[in-house]
Amino acid sequence: MNTESTFLQGVEGDELLTIGALAERTGVSPATLRVWEQRHGFPRPQRLDSGHRRYLEADVAAVDRVVRRRDAGVRLDVAIADALAEDAPGVPSVYAELRRRHPHVPVQRLRKGTLLALSWAIEDEFCAKAERALLFGAFQQERYYEAAHERWRELALVSQAAFAFAEFSDLDRPTTGDHGPRGPVLVPLPPDEPLVREWAVVCDSVDLPAALSAWELPGQQRVPDRERVFESILTIDPVAVRDAARACAGIARAAGAAEAAPASYALADEPAPGAADLTAVSAMLGRVLSYVDRYGGA
Repeated sequence: MNTESTFLQGVEGDELLTIGALAERTGVSPATLRVWEQRHGFPRPQRLDSGHRRYLEADVAAVDRVVRRRDAGVRLDVAIADALAEDAPGVPSVYAELRRRHPHVPVQRLRKGTLLALSWAIEDEFCAKAERALLFGAFQQERYYEAAHERWRELALVSQAAFAFAEFSDLDRPTTGDHGPRGPVLVPLPPDEPLVREWAVVCDSVDLPAALSAWELPGQQRVPDRERVFESILTIDPVAVRDAARACAGIARAAGAAEAAPASYALADEPAPGAADLTAVSAMLGRVLSYVDRYGGA
């Protein structure tokens, strides 16, 4: 049996299916599956080091759902967008999703003070200047969002949609808060939601994509707030940014945010390939250095 066998043993014993096995199980040809992936970002394969596609059992069920809905008269792109949105709430965390799908992106351990400076730089150089971006921010606790709500109210005015996640004590469902219909959608998180332990700033746009995701290391109850350490990922790869945005939109949709459905639909396609805007990246790095020097150790 060669490397293109019907399945391989995956992480923790999961069976990873080849594209041929997925085609046989679903009745959708490998050529069609590749076209769907190219045009709609579905199904989403795991990639071996060789570049070969591998799929999970969950992908079989997802493709079957799309086929049934398509055969019932639903437009293919709508059926696929709904399937992607249904799968997104199962994402354990934004950070874990990025690590799983993009294991080669470098991970850095950063203090909270440095993360703050980096987040402000992304917001100023990417979120505020991107054309019709979808924005997502994870703030952990309500008091941290309150310190940033004026910035995010302004960002929401220039974005396609903006979502802020935190453990909001006085909210039991998503709302636009007291900022009016153009303010960010506030998404309350239960205490056991993985995103409560995470930090995220995601700007999904055609021209200026960027994603910062960080997971707070446990056991830091006695560490001063600005000195708390996070394992952090920063990327401007449009595909990685799209995956982070999809995870955020899925969490918002699972929480009941009506605005998350059109956001999930907008994120259904794969982003157009393109090179990073080096001018924008240089500007962000310059602002990061300035902010870290000014605020990072405060």
